[in-house]
Amino acid sequence: MIGFLRGILAHKAPPLLLLDVHGVGYEIEAPMTTFYNLPAVGSEVKLHTHLVVREDAQILFGFSAEADRALFRSLIKVSGVGPKLALTLLSGLTAEQFQRAIQDNDTLALVRLPGVGKKTAERLIIEMRDRLPEFGGDAPVVSANQAPAANTPKQEAISALCALGYKPQDAAKMVQNIAGEDKRCEDIIRLALQGAAR
Repeated sequence: MIGFLRGILAHKAPPLLLLDVHGVGYEIEAPMTTFYNLPAVGSEVKLHTHLVVREDAQILFGFSAEADRALFRSLIKVSGVGPKLALTLLSGLTAEQFQRAIQDNDTLALVRLPGVGKKTAERLIIEMRDRLPEFGGDAPVVSANQAPAANTPKQEAISALCALGYKPQDAAKMVQNIAGEDKRCEDIIRLALQGAAR
């Protein structure tokens, strides 16, 4: 098992990032909560990791906070929740918002996320309620410096939302109403997800 990786951030295109660790490029999938805290490309980062091994693939997931990885590991133990859905949950809600939804039995906050139906939301609330004390407010491990804006941040944001499970037309609608051409991809995604959660 790979517990963490420290290296140079070579590329980031949500939800995928590439980490150069002594000349070896690790492709890592990460939730948007981690992308919000990533430094500029070329900076050093440390990510807590979780490796998922399947018959057809080995997928490495990375998290800026150890508490996020712990929450991810608990989520994938819930019946009907795989790594992709857990990543979507961690991208659409902060750990605090998720905890509040579980404590308040707020299925509506959960079903707004792509791939989460009413039964899955109810199962999450039942199975996660007893596990919540495990997740504290662990501060992000990576630097808070942000990367410069890309040439087409809105298009990148739409692609990232599609990778998180939203339909292309829904992702485009979520992004089109966000004003300001100077916003970074991460900011657009954050605002789009916040808008969808309302």
